Amino acid sequence: MQAWAKDQKIGLSKISFMGDPAGIFTKSLDMEMTDPGPPSVGIIGRCKRFALHAVDGEIKHVAISEGPNDPAGDGNPTATLAEAMINSIKG
Repeated sequence: MQAWAKDQKIGLSKISFMGDPAGIFTKSLDMEMTDPGPPSVGIIGRCKRFALHAVDGEIKHVAISEGPNDPAGDGNPTATLAEAMINSIKG
């Protein structure tokens, strides 16, 4: 995660990248991808593509990018991209 943060140049911003190698956080948020596609190619316990806005531990907004025949949201990730999240936060 540190290498990714460095690559993304987040520096000392308010952004934090965190890993979840055992999937504990993923499962507690019910964000584990259950589509049979990823496991069929050896990807077990993959997390859905999601963005979460929380303030002082209170979840304010959750967005998930997934669609029919696109469980990973690769075809249309817009719901979880920065612009959509910023618009959500602004209200």
